[in-house]
Amino acid sequence: MPYNPELAEELNILNQFNLETTQEGIKVHAAAGSDAVAAAQRLFDKGLTSLSDGGYLTELGRSAAEHSQSLLLILDEPCSL
Repeated sequence: MPYNPELAEELNILNQFNLETTQEGIKVHAAAGSDAVAAAQRLFDKGLTSLSDGGYLTELGRSAAEHSQSLLLILDEPCSL
């Protein structure tokens, strides 16, 4: 299953969470754009965040954010082959 624009936007939001603490959430404001607002709602609907406009990560959301942020670090690194 390839990434589509909706999944990419969800990943972008997951990458904004600070994984060093569970006490820090995010707020997706309407000014962020309709794509970001819709992605935040989808993450909430999937049980990954505590609020429809961001909030805190759930246990499942934290796992997803860890994977997403790790993948971004891997893909951003120059290849050493």
